[in-house]
Amino acid sequence: MEDFIFGTLSTEELRLNRIRKERRGITHLQRRTPLDPLPGQSVEVVLTVGPDHPFDRAWLYWTDDGSDPEGELGHPSNGRVAPLHFMGSEWDTIVWGYLRHFHGTIPASPAGRVVRYRLAASDDQTEVFADNNAFYAFYVENDPPPTWAKDAIIYQIFTDRFYSTSPGFPKVEAKPSFKCNGNLNGITTKLEYLENLGVNCLWLTPIFPSPSYHGYDATSFFDINPRLGTKEDFRKLIDEAHLRGIRILMDFVPNHWSNMHPNFLEAQKNPNSSFNNWFTFHKWPNEYETFFGIKTLPQINLRCPEARNHVLAAAKYWLEFGVDGFRVDDCIDPSPDFFADFRRVTRAVNPDSWTFGEAVTPPDSQITFWGGMDGSLDFMLLEALRNTFAAQKWSARRFNDFLIRHMAFFPDAFTRPSFLDNHDMNRFLWIADGDLRKLRLAAMCQFTLQGAPIVYYGTEAGLSQERDLRQNGSAKHEECRLPMPWATKQHADLLNYYVGLIHLRSGNPALRCGLHTPILATDTLLAYRRSDNIGSLVTVINLADQPATINMPISEQALTFSTDLAVRSEKIQGGVKVFLPALGGGVLK
Repeated sequence: MEDFIFGTLSTEELRLNRIRKERRGITHLQRRTPLDPLPGQSVEVVLTVGPDHPFDRAWLYWTDDGSDPEGELGHPSNGRVAPLHFMGSEWDTIVWGYLRHFHGTIPASPAGRVVRYRLAASDDQTEVFADNNAFYAFYVENDPPPTWAKDAIIYQIFTDRFYSTSPGFPKVEAKPSFKCNGNLNGITTKLEYLENLGVNCLWLTPIFPSPSYHGYDATSFFDINPRLGTKEDFRKLIDEAHLRGIRILMDFVPNHWSNMHPNFLEAQKNPNSSFNNWFTFHKWPNEYETFFGIKTLPQINLRCPEARNHVLAAAKYWLEFGVDGFRVDDCIDPSPDFFADFRRVTRAVNPDSWTFGEAVTPPDSQITFWGGMDGSLDFMLLEALRNTFAAQKWSARRFNDFLIRHMAFFPDAFTRPSFLDNHDMNRFLWIADGDLRKLRLAAMCQFTLQGAPIVYYGTEAGLSQERDLRQNGSAKHEECRLPMPWATKQHADLLNYYVGLIHLRSGNPALRCGLHTPILATDTLLAYRRSDNIGSLVTVINLADQPATINMPISEQALTFSTDLAVRSEKIQGGVKVFLPALGGGVLK
């Protein structure tokens, strides 16, 4: 079955078109070093001028008081300006022309400052700012991700689909509402289940007032959807979760909201409304910037100070309310300078808060959020895991090579929560044709790799779907958002497997923070070690449809976890022999 993850870059043609467009233009794309500067560190920036622009000069405008740098043709009207130095030309075969590269330095700033900057190229009369007039920024502070992020085991909950204190759950409503009537009190009721499962962090999809069941089109960032409960219900959930050692992350959507939001309705009604600048109207009142071309999702103009402060105030409000951080939806579309302010505000309220983004983009784009957020969901690892274990398109050797390069690319300080599926794609079990062996093996791999693992609600209980998400050229996300099964509807053996897997990770710091060392990779066999100064574990995987036996010269010998009882190990001269069934694996300690 064909899988689908990277929407705007899903084909070679789309990728080449993106590259050509960027390289022909004037680009910066957050190419600065370091991306997350410490107090007292200067920052190097690079600008590239493509063959569509004959400019031979370039400029750096910046401020360190959070205000917008302004000026033209090398003359500042706010902040400072400096010429960028020509580094040389580079021939680019893809665009069949020369690229010009320029370099500059932003001086060091003290802690607590937001440095905002722009880059431009010009001749004597014309100036063009990089990346469609983008503003960039970084927050200067020594504030790494919270230490608890590495110990996190996250459980993603779609509140409407999870559980309800009202009788008759799930009460599935037909189109257009698709509601199942789960609520916040339902989650509170099931905290014992979640505690017994072993997770220590809950990520709730949006719970704001919204005309839809999914909530990604809020009509307020400061309230709770009455259908899901009240603020008192949410506070009770937070308090009781915290008593059990479980943290709460909110899904936060700074880029867009519903076209039924009062501010947008006012902007459409009154051409002189103070809210008009909160949005980007191409032709008032019905032509405006949206998320993904969806008219019901107007994009918030985060370059407007009032709109930006409104969104930042919402993040501050919920941290003060008691949540422990955010998963930021669609973090690639807001203005590039927004997340420096977001980092400043969230760290000021709760220095121990954790924020990671949803960037459905390649690693070179994801890494640019370092410093603005604590990290990004690991979509590249997701694709690799699904290709290797569910679709079996990748060999163990290819997967191993990917892991080595992938981990070398990202710094340790950039957190990358891992996952097998979520609310926007076919569930793993559906892609795996319902083969539980593939799910067990993939989950074992996920939980023995770097990155806080995420379990999408129901995956641990065998929840799949009835039809493919893609139907008649469009996505029917309800297919991968079926109600959570409870009691006898759960797959008991799989649930117990996940409990054991979670306890394995929780009980071994090496799996959460240790070094990764490859041991073996063939077409069908994979082995790697995770180790720290306390312990060492080796994960062994067989991707083949027939049993395998592996002899390895390693000191780890005791089988501490396995996909099934057929996995066993025995000590041999100079190492260990492991017996693996088809699509089976184990962890040696």
